[in-house]
Amino acid sequence: MSMRDVKAIKNIVKEHTEWRGSCINLIASENVASRAVREMLISDLGNRYAIGFLHNRFYSGTKYVDELEGYTTDLARRVFRAEHVNYVPISGTMANLVLFNALTDPGDVVTALSVIDGGHASFRECSKIHGVSLVPLPFSMETMNVDIGEAERLIARVKPKLVLLGASEILFPHPVREIRRIADEMGAAVAYDAAHVLGLIAGGTFQDPLKEGADVITGSTHKTFFGPQGGIILCKGRYAKAIDNAAWQLVNNHHIHRVAGLAVALAEFLAFGQEYAAQIVKNAQRLAEYLYSMGLDVLGSKMGFTRSHEVIFRAPNNNGDASAKRLEDANIITTKTPLPTDKTEEECSGVRLGTQEITRLGMNEDEMTKIAEFIKRVVIDREAPSNIREDVKKLAAEFGEVKYAFEGGDEAYKYLSL
Repeated sequence: MSMRDVKAIKNIVKEHTEWRGSCINLIASENVASRAVREMLISDLGNRYAIGFLHNRFYSGTKYVDELEGYTTDLARRVFRAEHVNYVPISGTMANLVLFNALTDPGDVVTALSVIDGGHASFRECSKIHGVSLVPLPFSMETMNVDIGEAERLIARVKPKLVLLGASEILFPHPVREIRRIADEMGAAVAYDAAHVLGLIAGGTFQDPLKEGADVITGSTHKTFFGPQGGIILCKGRYAKAIDNAAWQLVNNHHIHRVAGLAVALAEFLAFGQEYAAQIVKNAQRLAEYLYSMGLDVLGSKMGFTRSHEVIFRAPNNNGDASAKRLEDANIITTKTPLPTDKTEEECSGVRLGTQEITRLGMNEDEMTKIAEFIKRVVIDREAPSNIREDVKKLAAEFGEVKYAFEGGDEAYKYLSL
């Protein structure tokens, strides 16, 4: 590859970084990391292996890696209040595959929400890879949650080895205690996919699945939790060996630079996480209220719209794809999403928003009014996105620094060069 190609690649990344810094970023599965976290990602650790377990590696040259992972494990246990932590999975999907590998055998039955009801696609894909039967948990549009009565009847009928709660579209805490009682009658394990709400769980503003009866939590470390991209598993001590063995069967190298970044983010979360998580939820509730008052069909209105970082609304003409594209043209970045009332998961009549990234930049309830107005102008008033784009850029320019971090003046969307 010529130097011209290298320059072209760098320019693409620079342009992307500059553009996203001029946007209101509302994708519920993304966040910004502090400079201290990003510094870890460009370290020498990114070129190293650490195959094996703490102080028991296959490769030499890992004495500092062992020291780092000792720190990381201690911090993670404190942040998540967990007996055991495994951060070997390099994504939330990989964490779910480790879960399936550790707690089920091919031919077993697993119950979890379907994609159209808010479940993540990894539930289905992991079941295919591991050879288990995935049976959808019943969902209630009335409560925007798992239907407990129907779930009890289903679990009694199919006798699953594992009941998996959690979802990608998750507005309200899931009924962990109730499912724990039902699962105990069948001898099933209970797990919880916290990919989206991991930071809210750590911050004490959503629910505590391990305390409420879950055996295992899987998660992503880059959504409401503001670390580098990656996966994590939290579990009761009795599952530690099974989880660790399954993880190392599936992941040869767990990207040590990511672990270093995670350790920094954990330290940041210990200092700022509770305040940060609480503001995420306040912002989401206020954004939902404003959107609803402006005429959008926001889900969950009877229950207060949301208790998480997510806001979901039904798009005009049931066309979430068209609304998401128009919003992107106005520099408002969202996600189209299927709703339980859609005939197929490809229809996507909804739009999903998340407040975790804009909260990390210091926005609060006052800014939610402005963002809701921008969305109304695009989606309801059908104003030309180009007219709104400059207003969006002005607001974004006021909030370009990472907050809830140890370093001040930390530019969120600055291209870092060596």
